[in-house]
Amino acid sequence: MSSDSDGQENGNGTGKRSFAAHIFAPIKITWDQFVDLIIPFNHSPHIRRHAASVTISRVQLMSAIFGLLVPMLSIIDWFVFPWPQWAMMTCLRILSGAIFFLLAWPWNIEKTRQQADSMLMAMLLVPPLFYLMSIKIIEPLELTEFGQLVAKLYSLMPNIVLAGLAMFPLTAFEVAIFATPAFVFAIVGQFMEGQALSLQVHGPALWLMVLVMGVAMFSGMSQLHYMSALVNKAMIDPLTQAYTRRSGNETIELLFRLSSLQNTPLSVAFFDLDKFKSINDTYGHEEGDRALRTLSDKLKAGLRKGDVLVRWGGEEFIAILNNTDAAGARVVIERLREAGFGLRPDGAPLTASIGLAERIRDATPDWAHLVEKADGRMYEAKKTGRDRAVFPDNVVLAFSSAPAQ
Repeated sequence: MSSDSDGQENGNGTGKRSFAAHIFAPIKITWDQFVDLIIPFNHSPHIRRHAASVTISRVQLMSAIFGLLVPMLSIIDWFVFPWPQWAMMTCLRILSGAIFFLLAWPWNIEKTRQQADSMLMAMLLVPPLFYLMSIKIIEPLELTEFGQLVAKLYSLMPNIVLAGLAMFPLTAFEVAIFATPAFVFAIVGQFMEGQALSLQVHGPALWLMVLVMGVAMFSGMSQLHYMSALVNKAMIDPLTQAYTRRSGNETIELLFRLSSLQNTPLSVAFFDLDKFKSINDTYGHEEGDRALRTLSDKLKAGLRKGDVLVRWGGEEFIAILNNTDAAGARVVIERLREAGFGLRPDGAPLTASIGLAERIRDATPDWAHLVEKADGRMYEAKKTGRDRAVFPDNVVLAFSSAPAQ
């Protein structure tokens, strides 16, 4: 999700951000955030992972509840339908309950977005499928008035699906995708009951489904925005807008695991701002904060889209360079240094001591050793003159002939 503030309006995006801020004024939403609530494709890994965790937890909770209630409601079928229809309905309920219990079971699974979507879709398909199968079971019966009422209640299963979507932090696009089967099954059910679709007869029911989907869509988007705001607040450093160390740990742990499984390179560049203490001592902490923000902005501007910048602590930052070997990391670091890291309060250039480690080249067993190796090389760069980078195999790249002042 975007971390831009409402006041950051420029160019032709001004009207868009103003429009979004006006419509969503109580929750201070920006245009970029509004787009992220419509489509899920630009969400950060942290948001996707957290949304997946929430979705799976709620799928398991709702499945546990329905896994108990659906078989218990067989009592109604026993009173309404004759043999063998009530037995068939009971078997259908037991089967549905078994599926719900499988979804509710605390499997040891990785909580990915794909896993969450699969579980949610499976749960949402059970009620409308139950509805279609119940039509075939009770179709030959001459139902009593109470039996007709029960059958009508079964026809509301697609609406239950749509209402259930309000429980999950979803974008508008995702709600529309998950709601599509409910509309399809509702129409198929009308045909199976021998009814020809009529705008006058079925229009109000379909319109009600659209309204229920709209409410679910608004609820899902609101939950997603609130969740994203909390996650961003916890994972983004408020001063530099880089990731916090805690969220950085989670990111590098995940990327290291993926890199190991796929046998792809992973590099970590450790940056330490040179002579930072002298800025605080001479010009005050406000200028020190300004220097940190400047360095962070320069690094983020120069890093690639898939790279991650983390404020590791104080004046220390690490850049996680995914799918990048030592040679590729050197190109990135040279480009960053050539662009510059900003200026000190006295007008001199900001410089940094940099250490680089790469998973395969350094044969690191875990992400912590990878960061430790980069940290050690950063200290080596600092001890040997600052404003330089130390790479694997003791390769040193000095950017200037004199230490930073």
